[in-house]
This record gives sequence, structure tokens and C-alpha cells, in this order.
Amino acid sequence: MRVKTGGVSEAEAVRPEEAAAGECGPEPGHAGWFWGDPSDGPPADAPLHVLLLAASRIMGAFYAGTLAQAGLRITPAGLGVLRVLLAGDGLKSSDVAARGWSSPGTLTSVVNTLVREGYVERRSDAGDRRVVRLFVTDKGRQICEDYYALAGPHWRDAFDFVDPADEPVVRKFFVDMIGHFSELIRKERGR
Repeated sequence: MRVKTGGVSEAEAVRPEEAAAGECGPEPGHAGWFWGDPSDGPPADAPLHVLLLAASRIMGAFYAGTLAQAGLRITPAGLGVLRVLLAGDGLKSSDVAARGWSSPGTLTSVVNTLVREGYVERRSDAGDRRVVRLFVTDKGRQICEDYYALAGPHWRDAFDFVDPADEPVVRKFFVDMIGHFSELIRKERGR
């Protein structure tokens, strides 16, 4: 990556968006596939983090599409909060945020919507009235069940390209990656 220094002509200087792309995205000239150009596939030498970012974006779009196809009135973020609460109903917001790898501010917005839609309710802690805990309602449990029933076949079909012989390696990679990035987030947040 070129860095702009004094005396460099504007034609030779790196624009900020090019510098950012080199650090966080594809190399200049290979951006089409990363930003969604269907005619331009990833280059064979694309860095792993760039491939992961692109895969995450397209998986997010697929996830949102499965919700839309199912006709359910919930966002991927909302369904993610419900999944955390189904595993640990009655958590504090800060615990839901930590388990869901989100910020408290983002979580508050999502929970407000879930409460308004009747999927989650807030209750004061019996031992400390200052503490508010989140609980999944019957309606929230039902939308999760509906999603899994309606979207499950789409997800199975989406991964039918993975050779069964490769699945243990792919699974190990994702499990290791989740563990590694979870630890990086804990360190970043000082936990």
C-alpha cells in the first residue's frame, strides 16, 4: 500500500478509501467481489479476514432473506437476542449483550423492539429492584419455533455444497474461530 507523503502528486497518493480497503477489505482492483459484484469472484490470494468479512455479509443477507421468506416479523438481531435468552432466560441486559457479542446500546434498541412486539418482557429482580432482567414470552418462544421450522430446510440446503468428508475440518475451523474471536472481544472489553 502506498502512503501519501509530502511532495507526492495527487495521482500517486493513496486515497483514504484505498488505504482503508487495503487494511480491512480487498486489495485495490479486486473490490468488486467484496462489495457485491456477482460477476467478480474472490481472487485466489484473498486474505482470510477479507473472505470472512465477505462471507459474513452474504450470510447476513441470506439470514435476513430466510426471515422474510418465513413471513416473520423479527430482525436477525432480534432473533439473536431471543436465542441468547432461550439459553439463559432472565439475564440482565449486560449479560445478553456480552453473550451476543453486541454493545449495550445496540442491545437496548433491539430489546425495546422485542418488548414492543411482545416477544420479551422486562422484570425487576426480586432480590434487587434496581436490576432489570429479560424474559422470553410465549410469543417470543413461538416465533423462534416458527423460524426454525420454516427456515431449517433453507439452511440445510445452503450448506449442501460442503463435502461430508470436509465437514469435520470446516466445523473445527468455525469452533476455533468463535473461541478465538470471543477471547479477543473479552480482552478488548477488559473482561
